[in-house]
Formats: sequence, structure tokens, C-alpha cells
Amino acid sequence: MIARIWHGIVPTRKSDKYLQLMRTVAIPDYRGTLGNLDAICLHRVEGEIAHFEMLTFWEDVEAIKRFAGEDYEIAKYYDFDDQYLIMREARVRHFDAYRQ
Repeated sequence: MIARIWHGIVPTRKSDKYLQLMRTVAIPDYRGTLGNLDAICLHRVEGEIAHFEMLTFWEDVEAIKRFAGEDYEIAKYYDFDDQYLIMREARVRHFDAYRQ
């Protein structure tokens, strides 16, 4: 299993709306991809900014490519992201994930 982590930063005043978009657009998109095992949105406010981490789990690299494209280490963004994100991180992080 592979864990994929994406990080984004949004102004706090926009974080509720962005969280709603993560719930209604991003999570269903992840979960609708063949080979996705789960998608979780982590959210934390620090003063004037809110951090978002999308933690997703995948069967294998081929499943991630179905979601993100051939260069699967490049972050995937949605059309609405430019209205919310303070900056775009170019890459995501991948980890081998194990559970008992």
C-alpha cells in the first residue's frame, strides 16, 4: 500500500469553504479512482492560515497514475484551487504504508 500526502495552505477566512470543496469534490474524486483505498482530509488552523493535508492510500503506483497522471509525483490541482491556495506546492510525498 502507498500513502500519498498533499499539503496546501489557505487563508483562515477561506478555510471553511475550501474544506467544503475538499469534502464534496476532492475526496469523491480520489475515492472514485480505481485502486484508491481511502482519502482523508486533515485540517488545522494556525492564526491567519489553515493547513490542509490530503492523506490518501493506494493499492500501487498504477492506481496513483490513474488519479494524478503519468508523472504521479506532481501535485494534482483543481480549477478552484487558485481562488483559495496561498501557493502551489509542485510535488506530493509518497510513503510505503503498512498495517497489521
